[in-house]
Amino acid sequence: MAIRRIPINLSGNERRIGVVLSRFNPAIGDELIKGALRALAEGGVQERDIVLVSVPGALETPLALQRLAQTGDYDALVALGAVVRGETYHFEIVANESASRVAGVALEFGIPIGNGILTTDTDAQGLARAETKGYDAAQAALELANLLDAVDEE
Repeated sequence: MAIRRIPINLSGNERRIGVVLSRFNPAIGDELIKGALRALAEGGVQERDIVLVSVPGALETPLALQRLAQTGDYDALVALGAVVRGETYHFEIVANESASRVAGVALEFGIPIGNGILTTDTDAQGLARAETKGYDAAQAALELANLLDAVDEE
């Protein structure tokens, strides 16, 4: 018996995508959204099928994702933002809690979420990685949406 492999599929044709962007660290956020929108366009997602919302920071992102997921209107979601290390323990709290809660929304609603919330030591590191991370997060969301559909068709 041969192994059946489900191929990687990055197509966004006919996909509705919700994007949540944290406004904290706006220069990094601008690059994140640029990368994400480029990946969605390359995947064939139509601009009219993208909804972009913004929230104050990474800790507010999961609630916005949850509300978008509750509507049932989206095939996948993308979380974008940046948590830059400061001099206090606050960095660990925000980084860990936002990541955990984003994953929790995905599991609770069975919706793919590309997590593009950067956690870096400096603004420079965030800026250097932002466009690529936004692109990768959007691609991950599309790939998982297609994977879930393929698994459901099995």
